[in-house]
Amino acid sequence: MVSQKVTVNNPSGLHLRPAGNLCNTAIQYQSHISFDYQGGNANAKSVLSVLGACVKCGDEITLICEGDDEEEALKALVGAIEGGLGE
Repeated sequence: MVSQKVTVNNPSGLHLRPAGNLCNTAIQYQSHISFDYQGGNANAKSVLSVLGACVKCGDEITLICEGDDEEEALKALVGAIEGGLGE
């Protein structure tokens, strides 16, 4: 298992479009991918779960990847979030 904290810098947080982009990145990997936010846990491969976390701009989340390709998944997801998730 690997994890890393990352700050969401999208102006509107993880609303529908960036949440979808996050999920699209996550589903490319076989690892179980989730993130912790304000005491809760969200499945990064589920748009509804990501939206339900209500992550806002400037919020810090902890990405957690567990599986055969966990290192690659974590690197890709951190890069996607730091890159603005398409916004």
